[in-house]
Amino acid sequence: MCGISGLFDTRGRRDFDGALMHRINDSLHHRGPDEGSIHLQPGLAFGHRRLSIIDIATGQQPLFNADHSVGIVFNGEIYNYQQLTDELTALGYRFQTKSDTEVIVHAWSAWGEDCVHKLRGMFAFVIWDQARDQLFMARDRLGVKPMFYALLDDGTLVFGSELKALLAHPAMKRDIVPQAVEEYFALGYVAEPRTIFRQALKLPPAHTLVIKRGDQRLGQPRRYWDVSFTTDNKIDEVQAQEELTRRLREAVKLRLISEVPLGAFLSGGVDSSAVVAMMAGETNGPVKTCSMSFDDPQYNESEFAQMVADRYQTDHHVEMVQSDDFDLIDTLARLYDEPYADSSAIPTYRVCQLARKHVTVALSGDGGDESFGGYRRYKLHMMEERMRASLPLGLRKPLFGTLGRLYPKADWAPRVFRAKTTFQALARNSVEAYFHTMSVIRDNERLPLYSARFKSELGGYNARELFLDHAERANTDDPLALIQYIDLQTYLVGDINTKVDRASMAHSLEVREPLMDHPLVEWLATLPSHLKLRGGEGKYLFKKTLEPHLPADVLYRPKMGFAVPLARWFRGPLRQRVRGALLGGPLADSGMFDLKTVGAMVEQHENGSRDHSTPLWTLLMYDAFLRNVMGASSMREAA
Repeated sequence: MCGISGLFDTRGRRDFDGALMHRINDSLHHRGPDEGSIHLQPGLAFGHRRLSIIDIATGQQPLFNADHSVGIVFNGEIYNYQQLTDELTALGYRFQTKSDTEVIVHAWSAWGEDCVHKLRGMFAFVIWDQARDQLFMARDRLGVKPMFYALLDDGTLVFGSELKALLAHPAMKRDIVPQAVEEYFALGYVAEPRTIFRQALKLPPAHTLVIKRGDQRLGQPRRYWDVSFTTDNKIDEVQAQEELTRRLREAVKLRLISEVPLGAFLSGGVDSSAVVAMMAGETNGPVKTCSMSFDDPQYNESEFAQMVADRYQTDHHVEMVQSDDFDLIDTLARLYDEPYADSSAIPTYRVCQLARKHVTVALSGDGGDESFGGYRRYKLHMMEERMRASLPLGLRKPLFGTLGRLYPKADWAPRVFRAKTTFQALARNSVEAYFHTMSVIRDNERLPLYSARFKSELGGYNARELFLDHAERANTDDPLALIQYIDLQTYLVGDINTKVDRASMAHSLEVREPLMDHPLVEWLATLPSHLKLRGGEGKYLFKKTLEPHLPADVLYRPKMGFAVPLARWFRGPLRQRVRGALLGGPLADSGMFDLKTVGAMVEQHENGSRDHSTPLWTLLMYDAFLRNVMGASSMREAA
């Protein structure tokens, strides 16, 4: 696990400045504090920061083959590297190290671009091939590990594990993309392949990119894998439970290879508890587990984590997070490099901080909700789908559209009376309705937020186009499978994986996700949806499979999530900060927002008539991005 970076002259073979490459590489020091090195040759520079996990003695990077014709910088773990070592040795390749990095180098020599099909794990890497005079860039199937790149005006390609590596280059422009801002305010993150900056891109998950010297423009990334929701598996329920148990154990066992202390996150939810249960069956000593407790009982799951820790006699570590733990706002803005609005980044940062005190590698339960059908929104969407199926869109749109406009937004009322969002969803088709559900600020609130000038810059773009594009490729008529596919392409990558990668690497902690093992994900996609969501119970098969392994109170309690009390913060300790940031700082000076609308949201939230906590947090984090990444200060302060 590490941070990678590099420069490539697409026009010739200029010598790159070693001091500049060191600055770029050092911007990722937190990702790999154990070692750091760069490689320079005419037209190419590679940088690497190492967090030593496997083959500590000889696994240094950048790594080259024997004749230095192929070199690599690599971030991640290849869990089947030992099997691939045997396969490549049989083909005549000789290994100088015991690292998974060298496996990729020889896999490239043996299979070329198809080498990615052989790799099982999380990865982002760049290979230099001297004979072909080209770079080959690849990212893992589910986007666990990040990859950013930009083509600068002078023909230099700069790449890195985080945007800050690109921003360390003085020629990297910081022009903001209006469409990326729209995606951020709709979803809480900037979706692949965009970044917030016009010049920079993210390599999408399950894609590769070839960059040849002499090409005037970068080519298009090529998709090498996709999950297919066939839902046509005829397996019976008992057999499915047995097969799922086998696959879970295998996915966990593969991720236990390490030469440094290893443990797991244990939130008390089903997913992390399942991982710990499987780990306990594969390790000799007690599993090291880490949990956060919260002083607000509304958000505290620690008693359920303790149940699992007691059952498996883990070496359990718990720390309390205060409910007013909001001092990380600026830290998070600098950490993520572009706007990011998931407030659970705060407790995620804290649990990674705790885990690093005890382990260098931690297994997590991320990815389970998407593949097993665990989100509460899935159940609500399927209820809406039944209503949509009973009336054609031509009738639903005017009927429920009118109700959605007229019905008051009753944030204060019991849930049964909060029907405005449901009416709005019923007036849409399935994909647009799911986008409406997933929006952190919905269209009817988001568009008035923008200034007239910014709306003009958007040119009519709406972030729902992302969902429509993914839905076209989903190739399924199953309504649950469709939204699972959309989540795997959007929310899992842009929100969950981004959050965990930045929070963990900020503390030099490697996180491994067995529930994102791609053979497991592929198999789960073949199962019929009634094995995932049944009778209003999400993760049906998963929970039935885990009944012999976990307490019923863990399996069948209401889902809590990793939340923070935003509404109370903004009416209490953060009240003045919100007013100052949103009504008088760089955000107000940007000209992108309608300040009357922003002011009304602040007033309504403070007086309790509306709960605008999520939109206000989204605005607050955008202001933090402007100040901490863009270097913006208030024009009033500058004057």
